[in-house]
Amino acid sequence: MAISWLRPLAALFPKSVVATDADTLQAHAGDAWFASTLPQAVVFPRNAHEVSTLLRFANNRRIPVTARGAGRGYVGGCVPKKHGIVVSFARMNRILEINPVDGVGVVEPGVITGEFQAQARRLGLLYPPDPASLKECSLGGNVATNAGGPRCLKYGVTRNYVLGLQVALADGTLVRVGGRTQKNKSGFDLVGIFVGAEGLLGLVTEITLRLIPAPPARAALAASFAQASQAAACVQHLFREGFLPSALELADRFTLDAARRHLGPGRIPKGNSHLLVEIDGQPASVRSEVRILAGLLQSGGALEITTATTEAACESLWGLRREFSASLKATGLTKLNEDICVPRTRLIDLFRFTERLQKKYRVEIASFGHAGDGNIHVNIMADLTKAGVRKRADRALDELFRQIIAWGGAITGEHGIGLAKLPWWPQAASPELRRLHGLVKKALDPRHILNPGKFV
Repeated sequence: MAISWLRPLAALFPKSVVATDADTLQAHAGDAWFASTLPQAVVFPRNAHEVSTLLRFANNRRIPVTARGAGRGYVGGCVPKKHGIVVSFARMNRILEINPVDGVGVVEPGVITGEFQAQARRLGLLYPPDPASLKECSLGGNVATNAGGPRCLKYGVTRNYVLGLQVALADGTLVRVGGRTQKNKSGFDLVGIFVGAEGLLGLVTEITLRLIPAPPARAALAASFAQASQAAACVQHLFREGFLPSALELADRFTLDAARRHLGPGRIPKGNSHLLVEIDGQPASVRSEVRILAGLLQSGGALEITTATTEAACESLWGLRREFSASLKATGLTKLNEDICVPRTRLIDLFRFTERLQKKYRVEIASFGHAGDGNIHVNIMADLTKAGVRKRADRALDELFRQIIAWGGAITGEHGIGLAKLPWWPQAASPELRRLHGLVKKALDPRHILNPGKFV
């Protein structure tokens, strides 16, 4: 059946902007999660004006519009659940400005996060948010999910670095919120409303980001422990001693065993848990802190400690951490990746709880991630080809999320709700809170054309 609005849509733009061929539609049907829905058209705008034109057209005809960054999401956030139009920001990928004096960068949403970081580094500046997919993910996608990464412990998440946005509202109106100053208390915090909104309230067409001076020195320590609970206890010990590392990453037994099989045993230290601690700052203070931290790790029960004080040595230790996800995929099991977040007082409880879940539901669980801020990636590793495994995995997930909520934690720390977390959204948010979300959505998108089928 012919779609009546495709021809007038195409007439609004140059030929290369609108695509309806089967390959392009399929390429924009899903992300790194398991869901997939074909859009009816994909639009590749080149500027904010074209985004505005598209939204006016779609809003008048009540056509669903789903924004897409680089398609690296883990929860189906950019899946066009109600078909319609996918807006790809791949061609809006210019770094418009990096100003060292003001400490700001201005970018279009399609800029790759790692490329922006590299450009800022050349000028002695740091853009701290560092999701694991930074070489592939886009800054627009980071804004949509309020992305984080290992450095969040010390430096904060994406929201802490967004000074201003240009946003195309559902009716095509272009509005600027925030600005380019470090402080701005002019009206409501509308920047905060759009950051993390998963494309439900408007489409971001320009981002003004805060940059800070890059620390001149860094160091890292990798320590192995007999148990994950020991490593988690050591994390608390470091805080009690007054340290605020730039990153604190922890991995459990299953994750390390998978890495040993995938990378070879020589690269992985002995033990059933791995703790990576990174610090940065001035050279003299970093050298001093490394010595103290090594002593604290040893007194906390570390079996082996490796210290890195050069850029190359630090990157070598991080290279192992970045291989964890690939190592888990190499097991051949389906990796159900959950990015739960707990208060730090519950970190030890979390690892003990996942051990009980493994035994109760007879599924393997691999946990690793950002121990310093309680954001652990709990991955249920399941052979879904076997009878009954999917049901047991789902029951384990349900129990995990119910426990996280009971502890005052969050069902998602950085990936977002998307489609994957929809079943638990009513448990995570009270009726009053869900109603408030609905009121904001109705005010900004009364016809519900933006990313429909998601949590609002």
